[in-house]
Amino acid sequence: MPTIKVITHFVELHQVWAYALLFIGVLLEGEFTLLIAGILSHLGAINIFPAIIVSLSGSMTKSVSGYFIGHILQKKYNQNTFFKYMEKKVIFFLPHFKNKPFWSIVISKFIVGVNNFTLIFSGYLKVKLKTYIKAEVLATAIWFPVMLFLGYFFSYTAFNISREIRKFTLIILIFVIVFILFEKFITFLYEIFEEYHDREKS
Repeated sequence: MPTIKVITHFVELHQVWAYALLFIGVLLEGEFTLLIAGILSHLGAINIFPAIIVSLSGSMTKSVSGYFIGHILQKKYNQNTFFKYMEKKVIFFLPHFKNKPFWSIVISKFIVGVNNFTLIFSGYLKVKLKTYIKAEVLATAIWFPVMLFLGYFFSYTAFNISREIRKFTLIILIFVIVFILFEKFITFLYEIFEEYHDREKS
């Protein structure tokens, strides 16, 4: 049966492509990409320090470009159906975004599939750039090492259970699903807390 060495050997032979895909992956969906980076760094397929530099570069590029894309498009296509859909999606997960953009931006970093919309939506709503930058810096300072550590931990645990590719991949998949469900649960608790807090104020 093929073992994990097949993966590590393949990635080692294509290091440039691995880091390029890491950069692109962070631009598209950072959480899963960083989990994979943590897994590959534990397996020794990539070096952790170049991976950190490349990942942070991708994250900063996404943050800056997302905000300014939203800011520019708001001027030209503010009645576009896409932006109405985007607003609906962001407000559904972050109902207090307009009143509390700072914490909404921070929290969005930990919700799969929402952060990309939030970055563009921040520019679209013209959230103060200073507030946006502070929120992104704080979110990244927490999110970045946590995702890498989780990927490393998932890999370490799965590696100790089985080194056969199928079993290893299945264990990682289970960990990721559990992690996503945990994220959803935390988001749900946050929404309940915010609703309760608003009721107390009123």
